[in-house]
Amino acid sequence: MGPLAKATGRSRKVALVTDEHVARHCLDPVARSLREAGLAVETIVMPPGEGSKTLAQAGRLYDRMLAAGLDRGSVVVGLGGGVVTDLAGFVAATYMRGIAWIAVSTSLLGQVDASVGGKTGVDHPECKNLIGAFHQPAAVLADVSALATLPDEELRTGLAEVVKHAVIRDAELFDAIEADADAILARRPAVLEDVVTRNVRIKADVVMADEREGGLRRILNYGHTVGHALESLAMESGDRLAGAPVTHGRAVALGMMAEARIAQARNLAPVEVVERQRRLLERFGLPTRLDAPADLGRCLDLMRHDKKAQAGRLRFILPEAVGTVRDVDDVTDDEIRRAVLSLADA
Repeated sequence: MGPLAKATGRSRKVALVTDEHVARHCLDPVARSLREAGLAVETIVMPPGEGSKTLAQAGRLYDRMLAAGLDRGSVVVGLGGGVVTDLAGFVAATYMRGIAWIAVSTSLLGQVDASVGGKTGVDHPECKNLIGAFHQPAAVLADVSALATLPDEELRTGLAEVVKHAVIRDAELFDAIEADADAILARRPAVLEDVVTRNVRIKADVVMADEREGGLRRILNYGHTVGHALESLAMESGDRLAGAPVTHGRAVALGMMAEARIAQARNLAPVEVVERQRRLLERFGLPTRLDAPADLGRCLDLMRHDKKAQAGRLRFILPEAVGTVRDVDDVTDDEIRRAVLSLADA
């Protein structure tokens, strides 16, 4: 870690950003490696969870970095899961109009999705990830041994994105994770390495073809149009999501089911595809139904505020088969309502 950060920056100063949970397991060896490379390390430990992905928290990081004398040749290292890398990357993108950063991913979500692709940002009270920038990391480090201490719920959050990648782009990956589901849940390193490698390849290929989401990259939003709305709705009301605390993975799983049912109702996806997705999500302990109907009016309002909406029209990625999806912008409010209601009827 240390030699890489030293080669990345043009000065000796590094901001090492992490959260309280990750700090207990990973902070000391990373900080030691940086210092042994001759770098001056400003360690910033923030509270864990989505609640830290705010402009207020970004402001605290700016204050600490400025006080520590970080300049335009300095480096930000984001050590943690998706929340940490999103925030650290956003701060790096905006501090002194942009400095280098490195993502060191310690969660499955971070390793297969959040740290790859250069999307950085913070949440707005009305919408997830509304405020952000495209700012590619100088490097992404992923060590599956870090997943050994990951809470089960956080492993499942990453698995939601693994299933998503397979549905949108790779039928063979879907076959593999179906066959290896037990080994994945048992966190066997060789299997996890293969899963992470294949997912990074999918995301990297899509991002290289469309870095700023002008076309192909939109397929990565499968499950997120509905999912982000359900996640935001549960967070603003303080409710649980499908009987458990709110996580991004649980929301995306529900979003994938709702959006797959839109595809099924349009005769784009056969029922077998929808049911195969449902079975795999449930195998990984992810929800496929809600305990009670969602507030449909508020869901639609949240979707229209989402950054994926264009000229008032919502875009949806709808599966046609495992590994193949279609990008559409003509889904009606009635179709959305029926799909979200179906989550409570399943």
